[in-house]
Amino acid sequence: METRKMGRHGLEVPELCLGTMTFGLQVDEAASRTILDKAYDAGMVYLDTSDAYPLGGNAETSGGTEEILGRWMKDKGNREDLILTTKCFAPTGSGPNSYGLSRQRIMDAVDGSLKRLGVDHIDVYLAHMDDENTPLDETLRAFDDITRAGKVRYVGCSNYSAWRLGKAIRTADRLGVAGYMMIQSRYNLLYRDLEIELLPMLRDEGIGLMVYNPLAGGMLSGKYQPGQAVEDGTRFALGSAGAMYQHRYWHEAQIEAVGRLKVEAEKRGLDLVSVAVAWVLAQPGVTTAIIGASRPEQLDANLAALEVELDDELVEICEQVWWTLPRRPVSPGYR
Repeated sequence: METRKMGRHGLEVPELCLGTMTFGLQVDEAASRTILDKAYDAGMVYLDTSDAYPLGGNAETSGGTEEILGRWMKDKGNREDLILTTKCFAPTGSGPNSYGLSRQRIMDAVDGSLKRLGVDHIDVYLAHMDDENTPLDETLRAFDDITRAGKVRYVGCSNYSAWRLGKAIRTADRLGVAGYMMIQSRYNLLYRDLEIELLPMLRDEGIGLMVYNPLAGGMLSGKYQPGQAVEDGTRFALGSAGAMYQHRYWHEAQIEAVGRLKVEAEKRGLDLVSVAVAWVLAQPGVTTAIIGASRPEQLDANLAALEVELDDELVEICEQVWWTLPRRPVSPGYR
């Protein structure tokens, strides 16, 4: 698997990153380990997690995914082969300092993640969401301190708007700290809002982009039909996260657009999953895309994207899909 530099920084990461947010709820530990083994054998050595995962859980289940990864790494003895990303922000308890990006929260959160993962450092540590209730100075100084302490090697953010990321960049410059070197943002054929302001800024500033939801929560698998009810066991029915994914993608216009894309992909003997991931990776400024799976075999079509070449006609068809979809306001926070 080829690697790409994280923006202007020296860190190189694989084009595909394994997302683990369903490990521990939608996917049990045994299945999670099988998926991890297959991804690792395929060269997918970049792993993304969070102290709030598994997705769809609550404060009681938070940290469960990190614990699964920690046990797997210990059994495999492969920590030095991996690049680990984890995050903090979301509530992991009931106390007033159990969420957000205060200095108190960051210091407690990073130690908790290190313990659950069973590692002595985290390669890339992210602010999972923006915290407008905490001064950026406080957040960035805390991130700088845990970096200087050797607990993390790089810091980044997720779900920041362009203006807030711009402010964070300027704040880091003023403080003389490294600041955010990458951002994790939602981007796919059905959601391209970041192209307006965020993506051009990332390219100009040399900040890496780690794309999540490249398959729109599974919608771009092409398995759903107009009028179909939400199925149990899918992302769209997953605990506390199901309603959010339905709001994002479970609309007739999106389902119909995916149907048209599937026809065009199959005309060319391609899996729509491969096309969707290949399209994301082909966009200027994208460093890596997070892919997930609930079964090991689901990784195959994602991995096949690395060999897909999109012809000019298919690229134009992919381009036009976005402009046919109705626009919806972006929710603050988990963007």
